[in-house]
Order: sequence, then C-alpha cells, then structure tokens
Amino acid sequence: MKKIFFLVVLFSVIPLFSVLANGRGETVSKIVINGIMRIEPETVLTYLMIQKGDTVDEEQLDRGLKSLFSTGLFADVSLSMNKGVLKVDLVENPIVNEISFEGNRKIKTDQLKDEISLHPRSIFTRSKVRRDTQRILELYKRMGRYSAQVEPKIIKRSQNRLDLVFEINEGQPTYIRKIDFIGNHAFTATELEEEMLSKENRWYRLFTSMDTYDPDRFAYDRELLRRFYLEHGYMDFNIISSSSELSPNREDFYVTIVLDEGARYKIGKVKIVSELKGLDANSIKGVVSVKPGHWFNNVKVEDSELNLINAVGAKGFPFVDVSSSLKKRKGKDIVDVTFFIKEGQHLFIDKIDITGNSRTQDSVIRREFRFGEGDAYSPSKIRRSKQRIENLNYFDRVTMDIEQVEGTPDRAVLKTDVSEKSTGSLKLGVGWSSYDGPLAEVSIQENNFLGTGRRVGISASVAEEKTLFDISFVEPWFLDREMSFGFDVFYLTRNYSERSSYDSEMAGTSVSLSWKYTEELSHTVKYTLRQDKIIDVSEYASIYVKEQEGTTLTSMISQTLFWDYLDNRYNPSEGYYLSVSNDLAGFGGDTRYLRTDVSAGYYIPLSDKWVLGLSSSAGYIFGIGQDVRLNNRYFLGGSTLRGFEDGGVTARSKDGNDALGGNWQVTASAQVMFPLGLPSEFGVKGKIFADFGLIGKPDDYNASEMWYSSKLRASIGIGFVWSSPLGPINVDYARPILKEPFDETEYFRLNFGWGF
Repeated sequence: MKKIFFLVVLFSVIPLFSVLANGRGETVSKIVINGIMRIEPETVLTYLMIQKGDTVDEEQLDRGLKSLFSTGLFADVSLSMNKGVLKVDLVENPIVNEISFEGNRKIKTDQLKDEISLHPRSIFTRSKVRRDTQRILELYKRMGRYSAQVEPKIIKRSQNRLDLVFEINEGQPTYIRKIDFIGNHAFTATELEEEMLSKENRWYRLFTSMDTYDPDRFAYDRELLRRFYLEHGYMDFNIISSSSELSPNREDFYVTIVLDEGARYKIGKVKIVSELKGLDANSIKGVVSVKPGHWFNNVKVEDSELNLINAVGAKGFPFVDVSSSLKKRKGKDIVDVTFFIKEGQHLFIDKIDITGNSRTQDSVIRREFRFGEGDAYSPSKIRRSKQRIENLNYFDRVTMDIEQVEGTPDRAVLKTDVSEKSTGSLKLGVGWSSYDGPLAEVSIQENNFLGTGRRVGISASVAEEKTLFDISFVEPWFLDREMSFGFDVFYLTRNYSERSSYDSEMAGTSVSLSWKYTEELSHTVKYTLRQDKIIDVSEYASIYVKEQEGTTLTSMISQTLFWDYLDNRYNPSEGYYLSVSNDLAGFGGDTRYLRTDVSAGYYIPLSDKWVLGLSSSAGYIFGIGQDVRLNNRYFLGGSTLRGFEDGGVTARSKDGNDALGGNWQVTASAQVMFPLGLPSEFGVKGKIFADFGLIGKPDDYNASEMWYSSKLRASIGIGFVWSSPLGPINVDYARPILKEPFDETEYFRLNFGWGF
C-alpha cells in the first residue's frame, strides 16, 4: 500500500516540475534553419522574432510559428527545441512561373489577369488560388453566366516553380425566363418591365445583355420602380419583397416582385417659407414647377428645390439650404408641399482634387466647374458641374465628394474622380435614301484629341445623287474662354437632273466662333468662303437654268441665335426651341444677298409616351444689286414638306419643267409620336403628321414662261421611326391634300443606313 501511494505522488509531481520548468523557459544557444532556398535566413529570423540568447517558452514558440505562417511564404512550418538548439523546419511556397487561361472567349485574357491577385513571380498559396477562382466566377456571373465553371490546374516546374492554368467552361448565359409582379393594379406587368433594366428573355433581344440576370442590375431595378411610382403620384409605394430563383439546371432565373402601390396623391397647397432676412418668397415662386391640382411628382419637387437654390443665390444669398416638407391630408389623397429656405452652412471650397484622368488633361475637366477654388460651397453648382463633366461624354463615371479640411470647419476639399472611356470612333456604313439613292459612308471622329477636349473629324460619303468630303476641327475653349472655335473644309456635289436638268459642285471652307450668354441661349458667328458651280446643264433645260451655268465665288458672314429649352436635344418630349439666323454675302466674291431664317418648335407630352410636336420655319432672301442665284433659293418638299418630292413645290419652268426655287418660304408641321405597343428595346415609335408650306417666286419670275402659285400646300401622313441596332430607319407615307397641278409628289419616303 505504501508503494502504491509513493507511485501516485511521484507521477503527480513530475508534471508539476515539467510545468515549472516550461514556465521558466529555455535559453536558445543556437538556431538552425532548414528548407529555405530563395528566402534569406535574416528574413526568417525577422519574422520568427527569436534571437540567439533569448529565453523562450511554449507561448513564444507558438507566436513565432504563427508569424512565419502569416507571411504566406511557407507551405509548412515547424519549431522544436532540444538542449538549447532551436530547429526551424520550413517548406517554402512555390513561385508562380506563368499564368494562363483556357476556354475563355467572352472575357479577354488581359481582363482576367487584371482581376486576379496572383501574377508571375508572386508567391503561390492555395488560399489565393481559391480567391482568384471565385473572382473569375463572379465576373462570369455579372455577365449572366451562372453555369460557368473554373478549375485551377498546377504544372510543377524545377526550382520550386509552377505554372498555373485556369481551365474555364463559360457555360451558357443564364437568362431571366420570367418576371412576375404581384400587387400591381395601376400599371401592367409590361409597363413595369419597361421601366426596369432587367428584361425577360426574348428572341429579339439578340443585341443586348439585359435579359441575363445581374444581381446589381436587379437591385437598381427596384430603385427604378420606386422612382417611377413616385413620379406618378404614388407616395406610399413600397416593394414588400423581391426574389430571384435559379432553376435546377442553372440555365434560367425566375424573378418575383411583390409590391404595394398605395394611393395616388394630388398636390394641394404649395407654400414657400423663407427664414432669410430681406428675401421675399413671392419673388421666386415662379421657379417652382409643382402646381396645385396636378398629380404629385417627386422629380418636380427635387427640381423645384434646385431651382429655388439657384434663384435665391442669384439674389445675393450664397449660403442657402432648401428642403421640402410633404404633409398628407387626413382622409384625402392630397398632399401639401412646403419649401423651407434657410441659411446654409458657411463653407468654402479650399481645393479641387481631380483623379482618374490618365489621358484627359486636368484643365479640360476643371474648366467645366461652375465655381473655383475659394468660392462658396453650393450644392446646386456642384450638381451642375457634375452634369457638365458628364455631358463631355469622355467618362463612364463621374463622382464628387466633399471632405472638410481638418481644423478649419469652414473649408472643404472637393474630391472629383472620373473613369475614362474611349472617345474616338470609326464608322463605315451603307444605306439608301429616297433622295440620294444608294450610299456609302466612312468617317473618323475623335472628340477628345490628345486629351485636350478638341474635336477632329474626317468624313466622306458617296451616293448615287450626292458626294461629300469634309474635314472639321473644333476647339471648345478658345483663348481659355467658354467659346468654341472651329473650321470646316468641304466638297459637295449634287445631281439635280431629276428636278432641274443640271448638276452642282460646291467647295469651300468656313470658320466659326460660338459662345453662350446663358445655359439656354447660344450665339454663333461664322465666315464662309465657297465656290459654286452649276454644270452639266441639259440641252433640254429651260433658259432660266442655262443662264445660271458657270462658276461663282461667295464670301459670306453668318450669325445664329439659338434658344434651347428642350428636355432632350435629340429626342425631345417637352420644352421648346427658337433659332434666328442671318447670312450676308458680298464681302468680296461674285454674289451679294441677305438671307434671314427663323425656326421654332414646341413639344407637349400628351401622356407618358405620347408627344405632340409643333414646329414652324420661315425664310427670306433678297439679292443686293443682283438677282438671287438658283443654288441659293428656297425649295420645298422631301423632309421640309412630306408628300412632295425634294424641290417638288416651287416655281417651275413651262419649258423643261425645271424647279426654279423661290425667294421666301414658310412651313409648319404638327406631329404626334406614340408607342406601337412593342417592347421599348425595339426602339420603334409611330407618328401621324400634317405638313403645311408656302413658297415665294424667284426674282426672274415670268408668268408667261413659269408655273407658280402662292397658294397653301398641305399633306397628311403616317409613319414610324426605328432606332434599330443597325442604324436609324425613318419611313413616311404622306398624301398631299392641297397641291397644284405642276407640283411633283412623292407618297412614300424611306431613309436608312447602318454602321459596322
């Protein structure tokens, strides 16, 4: 029994002595490092954090082990102590010799290399390979290819090197098979899908990737739906839930959106409350676009806030904050809107930092700001500056952020970051026109030449009835001022044998200078030196055409004032424009005349997608000491008066039936653009129109030898415009309802072309 007790005590004491010994640690007399090939011993000792002569315990050895592992330099690390000798056994991670990709067709190899963390001569680790594999899969998911597979393969080389091959099976695109809406009553599923970027898969969506599933795009779609309902008065709109389910075969997504539309609200009272001394709120109420009795529109509320900031700032209040309050009336679908104007934070822009522009010069971006360093902070001016930079069309993305300067609460730095995109284009095209016949075109355009913002272009087109060559240059900021300087060199031939038994040639150059008085009003002054030839006159042409044969030189000064209040210059749905121009020829050369042209247009939205466009033009030319020549007169028809041939409405010779033009013209048009019920990506819109026109008689009018009538001509018609992936197609069918017997008509008119 005593022996058993003794053994128990003995075995209990031994571990205790061991613990005490470990707690005291052991002195390192020598460090032996094994397994290193590329890495220097000093580097290992630095990360080991143990030196010869140190007293170490198990905790210190564990820290050194973790430190060496954390470097990513080693695949395996082990530490052991034996009689004061610290043995460090290492297995180095291999070095990446080469990285390649196999099977990638939709994403370029250079793009994949930029996205992964591994690269030649970097340290290989399996964790990095896993991350890079997931990154490649993420890129394919963003392309809508959820069935893509990526398998990394390792090929070992000498000297602890390896080649890494990513074998990629891109799979098929994962399309959105169905988009379901639950809870929508005011708008159909088709109308809601039109507002989204994501689309259901259809055969006609060959030229878009919007029918492939992208989670970021789908998240943005929810915001687009919210904006759409708020623009139409549904203030209580809410998306209850949204889900996207991947089919078992990973080929299709099924998207479901559950929403609550809520009630539709109208505007009740609209008030402006000003806390600024000396500001009369009634003096600026005209800039508010929110009107009582109209449907609530959140976009107009935001626009009104910006308009108020600008209006108050123009009255000498630089630091302004405008906010809006929306108060719903109890038991009624009416909301009262109150705009509060108060003094804003006294903040100055100390510095403007611009990043991301590797090609575009800083000055090109900086000159678009509506303020300078040291000016007062203005949210509206920052928003306008951002819009102006975006309108340059040099960048994919423009962001602006304000950062206060530390220690100076009234100073801030404006951080502007841009992402550049391609600004050059090469266009080759073929097409056909009712007026010019078959045509071919080539053009080269660079809108940001050498990063200076200058525009350079060369174009040439050859058609059955027309040939054009043109070289152009535009300096948008001439003499470091917001004025545009440009010049053109051109050569144009036209075949008028169908209407007037002759051909024409025009060659010359022009120099122009343009500037803006306001954001809406611009002014252009131009000088043109042009040589005109009337050639190849038919032997059967009238005496009035034969008299015009020959060459003339025109030296002309022109000016144009243009007021632009359109919501979109190229596809307007609301607003108006007005243009007034004059041409004065006679500063040298052979021709002397004064020409005045006026045009205007007004666009009214009849509903969400129906737009009424009203336009009109008038022109008058008179010779100074001479008759106006044939090539400077007015001709109606074609695009200016549909239903009639180009030049089909004019004075006409009885002998030869040649179009002789007139010294004045007036046109008017009413047109309604409307959807045809096709998906928006078709880009097809229908139109119904009515055109009206009057033409004056020429200087050499002779009633016995010419047909002429000052009576009104008119036509009505239908047509459609297709913004096709291959280029614009415009089709019109018009029937004259007021015409003269000698007018030349054209019922059907088609123009199209495409680039490749």
